[in-house]
Amino acid sequence: MSRNVEIKAILKDRDPVLAAVANKSDRPPETIEQHDYFFGCNDGRLKLRVLEPGHGELIRYKREDVAGPRSSHYQIARTSDPQVLLDILTFTLGRIGEVKKTRMLYLIGHTRVHIDRVEGLGDFVELEVVLWPDQSDAEGKRIAEALLRELGIDEEQLIPEAYVDLLVRMKSSPSAFSRSQ
Repeated sequence: MSRNVEIKAILKDRDPVLAAVANKSDRPPETIEQHDYFFGCNDGRLKLRVLEPGHGELIRYKREDVAGPRSSHYQIARTSDPQVLLDILTFTLGRIGEVKKTRMLYLIGHTRVHIDRVEGLGDFVELEVVLWPDQSDAEGKRIAEALLRELGIDEEQLIPEAYVDLLVRMKSSPSAFSRSQ
């Protein structure tokens, strides 16, 4: 199972962070339209990410919901028929939510930096320090925390939840999530 260390934060002002990430990145960004569908899952999370009609990824992952660096273990299976897989998973497991976003992907060393514009939520930055087999979680957390400081992300901007959780919470209580957090 692959693993990484993740941090997610709301962006108060996207442009300075975008400029800082672009300046540090090893290559130009890749812009990706993503539509994620989440399904009932007993242990961790299960989502189907549809990237285009003939390209999707089934992703199972497990991580703690804590603000700040957190370890994540994941598996990815690619599919050329995401619509049929979506139908099967929806019928079998039940769909619990969906997230639409435009992601700008940057690479800084072995850290994937996502600048996300999430429909219904706003702008976020997500860091994924991809860990090598012999690399410790603690080392990944140090890398992520140092990069957060360099990008000027404050601790109060960190969020513990997945986007789908924020969207579900907003639907049940529209004032539950504020962009000023």
